[in-house]
Amino acid sequence: MPRRWTVHSLELLLDEAGDAAVRADWDRLTAAGLPSSGRHGSPSNAPHITLVAAPSLAPEAVPGVDDRVAAAAGFVDLPLVSAGVLLFGPRRGGYVLVRQLVTTPELLELHRRVCTAVHPVPGQVRTSVPGAWTPHVTLARRLSPAQVAEALAVLAPPPEPLRAVGLRRWDSDARTTVRLA
Repeated sequence: MPRRWTVHSLELLLDEAGDAAVRADWDRLTAAGLPSSGRHGSPSNAPHITLVAAPSLAPEAVPGVDDRVAAAAGFVDLPLVSAGVLLFGPRRGGYVLVRQLVTTPELLELHRRVCTAVHPVPGQVRTSVPGAWTPHVTLARRLSPAQVAEALAVLAPPPEPLRAVGLRRWDSDARTTVRLA
């Protein structure tokens, strides 16, 4: 059996209100019979903004990564503004529906600092490098074109304001998260 593609990531976490608002959108999509990120039942599944993604960010692959990233991020308490809904794709069988975030100078600076803390990381996903990054929260994957229109009809207005209040490392091999800030 071929090895599945894995990705490790560094992710910003939302405050309680933002987390609840995104989960409510996930629930609306599920209730409408549509794909939803909320269908993933793992305890590690949480609304987040991916800052860096790579085949591995584990401490044994990138020594000192957790300490460097935590120091670079500092205490995370960053206001975020939704820029509306965006589609990525089509890829892997459909479209990805996301809430895009405004790329404020503060958010871009946090992203730059975290990327610098892990640089160079072998195989960093191209869309997570500075200059190619689109900050977003994923709502659903693998939507057909017909499902896109249905999904847009059930979503609530964007939650405002959002706040990023934490940072974690996701290890897809071990299926674990480590809170860094």
